[in-house]
Amino acid sequence: MENIALIESFSEFKDDKLIDRVTLMAILEEVFRSALKRKFGEDDNFDIIINPDKGDLEIWRNRVVVEDGMVEDDNSEISLTQARKIEPDFEVGEDVSEEVKLIDLGRRAILALRQNLIAKIHEHDNTNIYNQFKELIGEMYSAEVHHIRHRVVILLDDEGNELIMPKDRQIPSDFFRKGESVRGVIESVELKGNKPAIIFSRTSPLFLEKLFEQEIPEVFDGLIQVKKVVRIPGEKAKVAVDSYDDRIDPVGACVGVKGSRIHGIVRELGNENIDVINYTSNDQLLINRALSPARVTSVKLNSETMRAEVMLKPEEVSKAIGRGGHNIRLASQLTGYEIDVFREGVEEDVELKEFSDEIDAWIIAEFSKIGLDTAKAILEQDLDDLVRRTDLEEETIREVVQILREEFDQ
Repeated sequence: MENIALIESFSEFKDDKLIDRVTLMAILEEVFRSALKRKFGEDDNFDIIINPDKGDLEIWRNRVVVEDGMVEDDNSEISLTQARKIEPDFEVGEDVSEEVKLIDLGRRAILALRQNLIAKIHEHDNTNIYNQFKELIGEMYSAEVHHIRHRVVILLDDEGNELIMPKDRQIPSDFFRKGESVRGVIESVELKGNKPAIIFSRTSPLFLEKLFEQEIPEVFDGLIQVKKVVRIPGEKAKVAVDSYDDRIDPVGACVGVKGSRIHGIVRELGNENIDVINYTSNDQLLINRALSPARVTSVKLNSETMRAEVMLKPEEVSKAIGRGGHNIRLASQLTGYEIDVFREGVEEDVELKEFSDEIDAWIIAEFSKIGLDTAKAILEQDLDDLVRRTDLEEETIREVVQILREEFDQ
């Protein structure tokens, strides 16, 4: 293959991959120097001149002229007789530059050159893609569903970049069709081998935060700040918002008249229930607001253990805990405090773990999952509600209730 023909094929990469001229020249020189090292052992005495725009390539080997029979290194030295075949007036000690044709490298070396170039350009592309998406971590992004598998959805963006959305980054109610446009956030980017793995997420709290930025003008303009977002994807979320302008009601602005502003966000998230609360640096007040819709009687904090004892009227307890314990779990995540619920007016109660001799540990764990850790917490619940909220059989729950009632002589 002639030099020009080879360079023309290299120029195709430049056009296809949109590689700038300087980068392409650097990659080409690196590839050729690798080939020269394999052929001659060293490449320090070679000059490589590349002009990919014109399809020009020249390789010159520089050697020193020595007396006949005194050549010790064929790569860096040339005998006087051989030098004078190039130019008849060369003398010992002078430098000789001789052009090296690609054909001199051998057919196998030329094929290796092209393969090496392809690998280097792919590596360059992958590095660029990695760096591009590294800058986009946490940002909203749209891509089209390309392939749906059992545990993952593969998406392609407008530039043909592949994004991966694992099952656990999908909202449980999500249902996708090939060709459908999907919104999410870039959660992470990793290099696996030389290929970037771009993880796309719809379950990240950042996705909800970015939806607020897109859908609510005051958030986009910076008049309202989203302080913190916590989510149980597809189920429930809590968003703490604040405004530095006293004239703006941050919660009202985010929710809109009759929920008009937040409705689109709820629909995007598969009808995820979103509580928007006013942020405050007062931890007691923040916990009070975070447990909404429950009305809290009092809050006692222990800042060393980061635990909060919250007193509520008995009828407010189930509201504070929420379905499946979602409300109290999210309130804890939002405030940073482990929240313990106590019923107002109840002087005596017994933690459920005290009944471990009579009640199996896995049954106690099932009640704890929905925020019921004491005997009276369970006794105050409706039987049908307990069956619905736990994975326990009705007969098992009846036996537990009977044991607890005997403790309180009921």
